[in-house]
Amino acid sequence: MKVLLLGAGMVAKPLADYILDNNIELTIATRTLTKAEKLIRNRTNGKALQWTIDDIDQLDQLVATHDLTVSLLPYAHHVTVAKLCIKHKKNMVTTSYVSDEMKALDADAKEAGIIILNEIGVDPGFDHMTAMRIIDKVQDKGGKIKEFYSLCGALAAPEETDNPFKYKFSWSPKGVIMAGNNGAKYLKGGEIVELPTEDLFKNPLKIDFPEVGEMEVYPNRDSLAYVDIYGLKDVATMYRGTFRYPDWCEIMDAIKTLGLITHDTQSFAGKSYKRIMARQLEVYPANIKEKAAERLQLPIDSPAITAMEWLGLFSGYMPSMDEGSNFDLVADLMLKKMMLPEGARDMVIMLHSFLVENADGSTEVVKSRLLDFATKENTSIARTVGLPAAIAVKMILDGKITDTGVHIPVSKSIYEPVLTELEKLGIAMKEEWGVKESAKISC
Repeated sequence: MKVLLLGAGMVAKPLADYILDNNIELTIATRTLTKAEKLIRNRTNGKALQWTIDDIDQLDQLVATHDLTVSLLPYAHHVTVAKLCIKHKKNMVTTSYVSDEMKALDADAKEAGIIILNEIGVDPGFDHMTAMRIIDKVQDKGGKIKEFYSLCGALAAPEETDNPFKYKFSWSPKGVIMAGNNGAKYLKGGEIVELPTEDLFKNPLKIDFPEVGEMEVYPNRDSLAYVDIYGLKDVATMYRGTFRYPDWCEIMDAIKTLGLITHDTQSFAGKSYKRIMARQLEVYPANIKEKAAERLQLPIDSPAITAMEWLGLFSGYMPSMDEGSNFDLVADLMLKKMMLPEGARDMVIMLHSFLVENADGSTEVVKSRLLDFATKENTSIARTVGLPAAIAVKMILDGKITDTGVHIPVSKSIYEPVLTELEKLGIAMKEEWGVKESAKISC
């Protein structure tokens, strides 16, 4: 069996190792050949190839000559790959959210007799699978899910929270910052709550996570879609959220309020960060820190002002780019100052909290938690994204997953074998049943 891996980014290593260690042939095709070669490490069943998405003819040939393709490319390219997989009747796996364009390929994928499995990472992915395992257990016993909170965060370990953001990136910060431009929708007590992007970080939930401490949670995109995806026809509250350490939400809310993660292109030539900030606020550069605090109606020593000063936004230094957007400017500073150091630990935390109405009319809270830290070999985010995808690849090749069409991992035929294998690799949720209703979360 031969697998094609497109991309060799931050989460590729555990995926590649799992496939190669299971004696499956692997070709890694990526822009930077040395990255692929580093992942292969001279193993005889691995091959590194320099390739870019512009070369569709070569991609067509690669897909045709492999049994399954894994795309770790930016999500915008997945549909291009999927159409070639359908053309050549080859299975496909991605860790990204399934797009409407991808969903539209369902009938074609079924006709080709292949599976295009999306969202098989951690969030999305592991969250779906571990949630559905509980939901199916409850519903199989005649129970109903009345409330469901699904919360996840990829973070630096507690010992690495030594900057004002209490955050460090184990991959490019652009994706994290970009998510801050989303709005959000969720269901609360039977009512739809819709947050415009400017309110995303306001009023975060406060949740105490065992062994980590108090965390903040802000809503993650559109939770309403998961009512149908998870088959929760009786649910009154459905909330998906993102964990962050305290102060993140205040800081990001302030950065957004000042228009510092917008995408309009402008010139930075000859201007210091202080002057760029002054232009953004339409004020003179003198005392720019105080003027920003006044505009935001925050104390001068607030977490947000402290963080922006630490990042360098009030400094007299010159940016490294002459042109770009405010988003590019902030992302560039974060890239320079907030990357997780080599050898430092990251962690992934996840919490599912259900309010269950049992068949006899009684109620209980069911909670399920993950606390996963980096190992010596891999970051936690790489493990928890890469290994579910890798396991799915092997199970598709072995004929243990036989579904066809465009899928995410919410059916038992997919999630049960993947979760069982993940448990053997030390990635598992700890479930608590029969918790008193007073312990439930409330948004």
